Amino acid sequence: MSTTKIYSVAVDGAGPAEVTVAEYGAGQPFLLLHGGAGPQSVAGFAEKFAATHQVRVLVPTHPGFGGTARPESVGTIPALAALYQGLLDQLDLADVTVIGNSLGGWIAAEIALLESARVSGIVLIDAVGIEVPDHPVADFFTLTMDEVFARSFHDPDQFRIDPATLPPAAQAIAAGNRAAIATYAGSGMTDPALVGRLGTLEIPTLVLWGESDGMVDVDYGRAYAAAIPMAQFQLLPDTGHSPQLETPDQVITAIWDSANTDFSAFTR
Repeated sequence: MSTTKIYSVAVDGAGPAEVTVAEYGAGQPFLLLHGGAGPQSVAGFAEKFAATHQVRVLVPTHPGFGGTARPESVGTIPALAALYQGLLDQLDLADVTVIGNSLGGWIAAEIALLESARVSGIVLIDAVGIEVPDHPVADFFTLTMDEVFARSFHDPDQFRIDPATLPPAAQAIAAGNRAAIATYAGSGMTDPALVGRLGTLEIPTLVLWGESDGMVDVDYGRAYAAAIPMAQFQLLPDTGHSPQLETPDQVITAIWDSANTDFSAFTR
């Protein structure tokens, strides 16, 4: 079960932005950030995580996704990171682990770069955002939906749908999500400067990667982990670009086990 609230969060240099947040469970706080597939791509995982552990999982909908409005003041990945930092401040949360999948992983990395004392660790699940020579992010905007499903899952038949069969309201939300991805991430889904900036991080980081990810391959994931001084890389078998959808138990186990990992061993 979850509760949903709308928060008005101040944005630096502009007026407040509304953020819809679904909340699951109670206990240790986690901020869970969805990717381009929208908030429904992490909702089931959040519910399962909260049902199996004493955790409080906050799942914001990025403005512009899920049929929500996007103010002009929030139009970049760093702006989203600042927005969520403001949300953590407003809720007065401490010892927060930020988890992000795909686009959400990029946002999580930018949140870490804000160096907030409220954030104690990040988990990047098949994240995008960096540039890796010879290992580009797949061009989502040139792929058919069938190709997206084939690249995104180890077993795509379990998840494949025909967008044309969706009701008009769902098609409108999907179109809005696509527009939001283009606004926040651009066509390349990367920031050329990000990989260098990640080298300044001093925060425990778990990088999880689906072995069958065809959107951002395993070598890209290894490069992401290599860019962060205190990062641990873990490969997840039999899963693709969205492990929290395809193999949620693997992800929960990896996250929980990492709580007992001495991340100082990964410092370079």
